[in-house]
Amino acid sequence: MGRITEGIKHLLIINLLFFIATSLYGDLFYEWFSLWYPKNPNFRIWQVVSHMFMHGGLMHILFNMYALWAFGSPLERMWGTKKFLFFYFSAGLGAALIHSGVNYYHVKQGLDVLTSAGVPESQIFELLSEGKYNEGWLQAGPPGVVNSFLDSFFTPAVGASGAIYGILVAFGMLFPNSELFLIFLPIPIKAKYFIPALILLDLFSGVTGYSIFGAGIAHFAHVGGALFGFIMMWYWKKNQFNKNRWDL
Repeated sequence: MGRITEGIKHLLIINLLFFIATSLYGDLFYEWFSLWYPKNPNFRIWQVVSHMFMHGGLMHILFNMYALWAFGSPLERMWGTKKFLFFYFSAGLGAALIHSGVNYYHVKQGLDVLTSAGVPESQIFELLSEGKYNEGWLQAGPPGVVNSFLDSFFTPAVGASGAIYGILVAFGMLFPNSELFLIFLPIPIKAKYFIPALILLDLFSGVTGYSIFGAGIAHFAHVGGALFGFIMMWYWKKNQFNKNRWDL
């Protein structure tokens, strides 16, 4: 594979430093740097970027950093560091935008149910701002709607996965016939088949709530990163984007 590329090297170092700091300071770091719902008292504007360097555990960061190195290295060698980093962070911001948009939908749905049941909106946000909720809310409407509302408000997003899904899309479009070997399915699968299937699986899990990979996964952040990655690749291909523009 050759020596590690500069952009990926620095991303790996920053992610590792954040992981060590999170291991040392735990709740404080999650509060400051995870991506919270905008009306949550913990929300800060820098979290739209900082959440990309936060991870929920050792396996989470190992899988993400391996994918960043394996799929990002060919892209950085082809594009150069500036263009690669622009793409990476743009996909990550796109993932945060889609994730937050879906959360907004869930919160609005939950608010509509609760206010229709006679719960004043001011009372709802007063409790939420204290990190609390009324158990009776769960009886006010469909439990799935209220649970999604509470999860969207109280659960922060962490991880580089959204940006990495953008990287996966770019890799699949540039190297469609590359054969990938998966730990859980040890047969070669071409990138042009595996990557779309992975994205569709995330979309299915996000819509249905059923995930074969377990709970606590921000599926729509993955889909958002993939979508923005595709849009950038489509735009660059259509406009014959000149990489020399990134060498200024």
